[in-house]
Amino acid sequence: MEELFAKENQVIAIVLTGVVLLLIMGVALLLFFFFSRKKIVEKQLEKKNLEIDHQKEIIQSIIITQEEERKRIAQDLHDDISAKLNVINLNANLLKGGDLSSEEYVIVNDTILEVTDKTLESARNIAHNLLPPILEEFGLKDAVEELADSFNNSKKITIDYNLAYPKGYLISEQELHLFRIVQELINNSVRHGKAKNSSIDICLKNNKLLFNYTDNGVGFNMKNKKHKKGLGIKNIESRVALLQGNYTITTAKNNGFKISITL
Repeated sequence: MEELFAKENQVIAIVLTGVVLLLIMGVALLLFFFFSRKKIVEKQLEKKNLEIDHQKEIIQSIIITQEEERKRIAQDLHDDISAKLNVINLNANLLKGGDLSSEEYVIVNDTILEVTDKTLESARNIAHNLLPPILEEFGLKDAVEELADSFNNSKKITIDYNLAYPKGYLISEQELHLFRIVQELINNSVRHGKAKNSSIDICLKNNKLLFNYTDNGVGFNMKNKKHKKGLGIKNIESRVALLQGNYTITTAKNNGFKISITL
């Protein structure tokens, strides 16, 4: 009898030990999944925070770019339009005074007409820079061709271009962003890069739009944060982000500049 009770106690002890072990394993698994899930959530939150910070940088860059653009327009209006209107005003007052000889009258009148023509041309140029009519009417390809040709005619830089762009591939707002990128790149090549030659290449490959721009300018050191995050690069980066694309820049001091954008 005692032997039977001893065997039962032994079986109960084994069962209890097994249950305890199972409970310990269950708790261990729960803790493992809890901490694993916690790490995953932390990683996801960290990723989201990085994305939010990146979006903040983009928004800030867009705001800075817009402010710079407003300053430039205000400067153009003040230096160009206002100055010409002052000349017209002064000459109009001379006519109003009436103390002019017939010869002086003709000179003053011709001056007013000439300056008025120049003022209208300046106003058209400012409006053209804000929103090129050719972009709105004919699309990106024609607008980039006109932009490149205008620089070629000015002799500031020689631009080769190969634009295998399917008309209407991007919506008008996206075309405007890409056009602004082209403007920024050419202006940077002329003003900062001191480049004499550059090239623009646009093509469609595997249903992706590939954009490449190169110049033979002075380039810059990519490790220099001042250059890497300068206003021009920030402007380009923000527009590429708005286009949901990605880009790579290849440059070095005295070794030209290249940017590749994939949309």
